[in-house]
Amino acid sequence: MVNRVQNSGGAVTPARVAIASMVGTVMEWYDFFLYAFTAALVFGHLFFPKYSSVAGTMAAFGTLAVGFVARPLGGVIFGHFGDRIGRKTMLITTLTMMGGAPFAIGLLPTYETIGMWAAILLTICRFLQGIALGGEWGGAVLMTVEYAPANQRGFFGSVVQIGATLGLVLATVVLFGMSYLLSKEDFISWGWRVPFLLSIIMMIAGLYIRLRVTETPAFQRILAAGKIAKFPILEVLRDHPKIVIYVAAIYLGAITVPFYTVWVFLTYYATAVLKLDRSMLLLGVVVVNLLLTFAILFTGWLSDRIGRKAILVVGTLFIAAVAFPFFTILDYREIGWAWCAMLLMGAPLWAVWGVLPAYFTEVFPEHLRYTGISLGSQAATIIGGLVPLFATAVLSQYGTWPISALVFVSAGLALGAIFALRSCELKASASLGNAGAV
Repeated sequence: MVNRVQNSGGAVTPARVAIASMVGTVMEWYDFFLYAFTAALVFGHLFFPKYSSVAGTMAAFGTLAVGFVARPLGGVIFGHFGDRIGRKTMLITTLTMMGGAPFAIGLLPTYETIGMWAAILLTICRFLQGIALGGEWGGAVLMTVEYAPANQRGFFGSVVQIGATLGLVLATVVLFGMSYLLSKEDFISWGWRVPFLLSIIMMIAGLYIRLRVTETPAFQRILAAGKIAKFPILEVLRDHPKIVIYVAAIYLGAITVPFYTVWVFLTYYATAVLKLDRSMLLLGVVVVNLLLTFAILFTGWLSDRIGRKAILVVGTLFIAAVAFPFFTILDYREIGWAWCAMLLMGAPLWAVWGVLPAYFTEVFPEHLRYTGISLGSQAATIIGGLVPLFATAVLSQYGTWPISALVFVSAGLALGAIFALRSCELKASASLGNAGAV
């Protein structure tokens, strides 16, 4: 039976909670893809003009990596308070920060106006955004999965995850529109700012939706039982260190590394090196991600019927299998083949993505979930955020094979972690089951 909690806004259902959580995920991926794409195209020129073209791009990707370094810190901070005072309060805070940081980036003066202070301010905005993002995803999936009936956790968790593809599509459509309507000079001069400024609209809409959702039944149960952890981070690292490591390995190899290879570095490689049409490439990102949105929902639904592990194993194996063919297909230098390459790596990536909310929730005890999920997943982003920087650095001297090797090896680590986590999953699932359907 679907859980319903009454509040002033009416019945709070799993569907409403999933949509409220998804709004933040849309903003998260909109902002990060927007920044990554803009960093690849214009930030080197605008904020690091003293460097060569390649060095400027690497410096811009370096500011992208700063956000990833900040994410584990955000995971610890928001995980701590999310496990102590509640999921909802933290998600309101993270959403506000996520909307404010890109809006500020859209207002930043460039190097031409204030010199190196432009790069410093850009880096600070990225750091603050990374802090917020570090606490957003863990809280969003918990809000949804803890509200969902026991036999539908996979499906409702996947609803949150489609915010990733929708965020990518939204960012790409906005960028495509600006690129199509404006000349290259106007886009570099001011057009790139518009997508960042628009993030404030999503923030306001997201706050309206999230303020109408109550705290999760699981956290209310913990609060009533007096089982609030005093120092969640210490308890997680003391009692569940292996689970945190396994979660980080899975997130790194199955999500972060392939994501920043196919959706970020591909943009730079296909346009700057292969000289493919930028507009058609962006159109491919939109079409492929819209198609794969249904794959996320399907694998979430399927995991409720056949289990999470089978989907994770198959998806991760597929990522490893296409690591080298991915660039072979791109090197045909045809836009149609570039679309095929996106689909080839994007499909298993998003298939795994749809399963992770329920899977990660089920391996941590209720009173430590926010911290455990956030710490494990966000720790992986430190390495993942360096992928575009690494790929750009090795490309000119070694070609694409080191990038493919990174994807292959990290997928292997993820696969090993999936099998190693099996015993932990069996132990923690008893805790989830004893709590009753949430």
